[in-house]
Amino acid sequence: MSPHNVENENSQPQVGKTVGPGSGTSWLAAKPNQLRVLHVEDNELDAELVAQALRKGGFAISVVVVQAEAEFERQLHLHPPDVVIADYNLPQWKGMEALEVLRREGLDIPLILVSGALGDITAVECIKRGATDYVLKDGLARLPEAVRRALQEKRQLRLRRQSEEDLARKVEELARSNADLEQFAYVASHDLQEPLRMVAAYTQLLGERYRGKLDETADKFIGYASEGALRMQSLIQDLLAFSRVGRSDAAVGQVDSNEAVQRALLSLGTAIQESGAVITHDPLPVVCADITQLTQVFQNLFGNAIKFCGKGPPAISVQAEKSGEQWLFSVRDNGIGIAPEYAENIFVVFQRLHARTEYAGNGIGLAICKKIIQHYGGNIWVESQTGQGSAFKFTLPSADPSKEGSPCKAAAAIVP
Repeated sequence: MSPHNVENENSQPQVGKTVGPGSGTSWLAAKPNQLRVLHVEDNELDAELVAQALRKGGFAISVVVVQAEAEFERQLHLHPPDVVIADYNLPQWKGMEALEVLRREGLDIPLILVSGALGDITAVECIKRGATDYVLKDGLARLPEAVRRALQEKRQLRLRRQSEEDLARKVEELARSNADLEQFAYVASHDLQEPLRMVAAYTQLLGERYRGKLDETADKFIGYASEGALRMQSLIQDLLAFSRVGRSDAAVGQVDSNEAVQRALLSLGTAIQESGAVITHDPLPVVCADITQLTQVFQNLFGNAIKFCGKGPPAISVQAEKSGEQWLFSVRDNGIGIAPEYAENIFVVFQRLHARTEYAGNGIGLAICKKIIQHYGGNIWVESQTGQGSAFKFTLPSADPSKEGSPCKAAAAIVP
């Protein structure tokens, strides 16, 4: 049977002829809103019954009927249809083989099986293999709804894929933009250090050489310039440290958190001794991170707790508990606390809640902590009230390289 067209209610499919309004009509002449159907069927009467069911269901249709695989492929290439309807069992090939052709051609076209008798087990197997739906020939009244549902699913799938592609593209653009910004911050802060060093050095030299030889106002101005240059040097160094997080070749692997805490305590030895701080910790887990960066997190959190202490000696404690595939750390202190409305602002670069005359620093420490923690897929936040101390909490992945997506798994993959 040659392929033929069914394009209106009066046309009747005939073997070996292309039918429709005018000789040689194809669905290229179909109206824009017509549903293009490629029907795999060897029975002319069954083909017409399917067409009638679709028209009764409210569709304006353009149908091409084929029964051989070669003609099916040719029609796919000429005019990809909106939907494929296939008889499950033909003398030459089965309808499910049409699905294999669609996959081979990379075409995402719904395929609905139509059969005189199809057992439930066979029907479920066909659906599992990729058929969109199936309709029995004695229940063709359900076909229009099956087609509408198939087209709706196709539209939703297309929209979802488009959304995923758009999201992936935006994520890539954001990553590239962040990388460019980090590169700029690194280069700018690195290249600015030398001229700033010269400004600071010569300003200090002016102060030492001419202090008392000019009037009091001049001495004050020189002092302001020297202090500003030194503060700018400190800011540039902090910015450089912030830009280096995530850029360095960190040795990601299994890290003993207890060792990271001990390193932080050693670095803060003088501050701990002068303040009388007491820092305790429970047995801590092994996590997936870099020992130097994890030490920096503890050092910044301990240092802030000592700096922003209350009237009594600082008391700091560290605990950790398992939370799913991650470890949840808590660093608690008895300091001055933080108002809840500033709980997010404190993690912003150079964000300060107090004047420099009250507390020293540039407001970079917590921003570095946040960048380090997020670099390993964790989160950091604070729970606090003014005057009631603070509890800084952060999560890190457990050191199980067997877990899919684990940084330790990725690190293990590159170890020779």
